[in-house]
Amino acid sequence: MNSSTATLPFHFLLLFLLLGLMGSASQSLAQSQATQLNTDSGGATFDTTSSLTLDEKLGRMLMIGFRGTTLAESGHIVRDLQDYHLGGVILFDYDVPSKSPVRNIVSPNQTENLIRDLKATATQPLLVAVDQEGGRVMRLKADRGFETTPSAAELARLLRKGKDSGSATSGSVTPGSAQPDTLKSILEAQARQLQTLGFNINFAPVADLNTNPDNPIIGRLGRSYSADPDTVTTLASAVIQAHLQHGILPVLKHFPGHGSAWNDTHLGMTDITDTWSPDELIPYRNLLPTYPQIGVMTAHVIHKGLDPDVPATLSRAIQQDILRSELGFRGPLFSDDMQMGAIRDHFGLRESIEKALLAGVDILVFANNSVYDANIVPTVLGVMKELMDEGVLTEERVNASIHRTAALYADGL
Repeated sequence: MNSSTATLPFHFLLLFLLLGLMGSASQSLAQSQATQLNTDSGGATFDTTSSLTLDEKLGRMLMIGFRGTTLAESGHIVRDLQDYHLGGVILFDYDVPSKSPVRNIVSPNQTENLIRDLKATATQPLLVAVDQEGGRVMRLKADRGFETTPSAAELARLLRKGKDSGSATSGSVTPGSAQPDTLKSILEAQARQLQTLGFNINFAPVADLNTNPDNPIIGRLGRSYSADPDTVTTLASAVIQAHLQHGILPVLKHFPGHGSAWNDTHLGMTDITDTWSPDELIPYRNLLPTYPQIGVMTAHVIHKGLDPDVPATLSRAIQQDILRSELGFRGPLFSDDMQMGAIRDHFGLRESIEKALLAGVDILVFANNSVYDANIVPTVLGVMKELMDEGVLTEERVNASIHRTAALYADGL
């Protein structure tokens, strides 16, 4: 680790003192907030015992996207929820494969009804996820009647403005928070809207450092708070706090860092070997001990110095040696979309599933929004069962993921 990491505790403390947030305050907040996810599903329980069948366990290790704005027009999703015990779905506003503006999200009432019906149809409490970062990555848009959230870059500008005006060090700072009241109200509105609609997971905040402002998928889209890891830590912490207070699981992304890249993993392999810095781990190093209940999402980036063969989503070295062993992460690990070009164009479906699970991914995400496969659930579950029949994937390994994900629900049911 370089010198900036070695001096982090001093700079980190100064920054939080300036904003009215001591590390102990955020730690106390995290400990006082049990992660009670918004999982009401009409009486279904999230059983963590051995009474779960193998099908139920495998279903919980999968999250998919689907087409349909109502349950009646959603086709295979009813089958997937009831026959295959699917544990998670992700909703979108736009269908990329068909270039259609109609996918799942049309209006607040419609979205709330859809989520309610999905949960009622599921055989177990359902994870319902969305990418609602703010700015350019926002599935709940103003023109459809939703409250919108500024981008990460805009939130960082708001924070700087508060510091420059002195408001960040005045009485306007709420104790135990990392932001002036304006910023706090924005983040609370974001989380409250997700809670009202019925979501329980948001794939945010982005913990990537803006080390390459010309990065086509991070920097240019304003998805990073800053190139400074302390600023990223502070703002990501504020997002996490607001989400946890409203029963939404926040998921840090994209581990081990996507900010330095020059290309887009949606379209192909992204090599960060020569651009990545150990500083990109600092937000994770700061946040994960404070908020052990949150999730992390892997990146489809390859760093040949960390793993010469495969991207992070498929890398045991990156997930186990760095994320879990070095950083001590014990929470749920989500893959980025397994149908992105960086995975789909370089690895077969069976190979990518096998490598991701053996590396340590707990929930495989197939967004069905790069390509669309109505049978992705039975196909993936079939591969997982084949791997188990062959002894490649063990029930012990499956149970480890079940325990990490089930812990999210333990206090909320």
